[in-house]
Amino acid sequence: MEFLVALASIMMVNIVLSGDNAVVIALASRSLPPKQQKQAILWGSGGAIVLRVILTIVAIVLLQIPYVQFFGGLLLIWIAAKLLMEDDGGENIEANTSFVGAVKTIIIADLVMSLDNTLAIAAVAKGDYVLLGIGLAFSIPLIVFGSQIIIKIMDKFPIVVYLGAALIAWTAGEMMVADEKIGPVIHAEIPEWLLPAAVTAGVVAIGLWWKSTHKEKGTEACAKEGNSVQ
Repeated sequence: MEFLVALASIMMVNIVLSGDNAVVIALASRSLPPKQQKQAILWGSGGAIVLRVILTIVAIVLLQIPYVQFFGGLLLIWIAAKLLMEDDGGENIEANTSFVGAVKTIIIADLVMSLDNTLAIAAVAKGDYVLLGIGLAFSIPLIVFGSQIIIKIMDKFPIVVYLGAALIAWTAGEMMVADEKIGPVIHAEIPEWLLPAAVTAGVVAIGLWWKSTHKEKGTEACAKEGNSVQ
């Protein structure tokens, strides 16, 4: 059961954090002929997947080093909060008219945008390479071939994004508590579950606050625009 929960967590994190990557894949190849478009997506995604797996393995090794796990947890908190506050930046990706150019754009853009994804998945896997391999094997094809469906689901049901951010935040708290050097100090002061719970609650609260303030700003902007038209 623990293995299945961790596997589901890896897939959830991968799907939620890879929404922008799916947009990149579509935009980078949109100017190619249909046949070349499919080939560019396959080759570009294949290269990006190989690099992502290598990066994730490197991240797992680095997270075994004292203090790195604690500060990795802090970075993961920022990633979780940013997930709830960011706007889609996919429109900044230029379309390529050449096959090689599109493949190169997909690989480079996906690599840069997957750094958060890599850290989160490495944290959830906790050094279990079998779990990591199965999780990536299931979730990456889903992202590549079902990217538009995933994006529509997240737009229609925002709670999916919140659940993903909460999962990442909880993992961040667990990472900080599990650090070889700083973890024992935390254990001596508070219960083991308290830090992950506090981090998760804080990230979700920030996301809800951000959404409410931006909704108010959007309403005010629409009202001003309506007044100016009158």
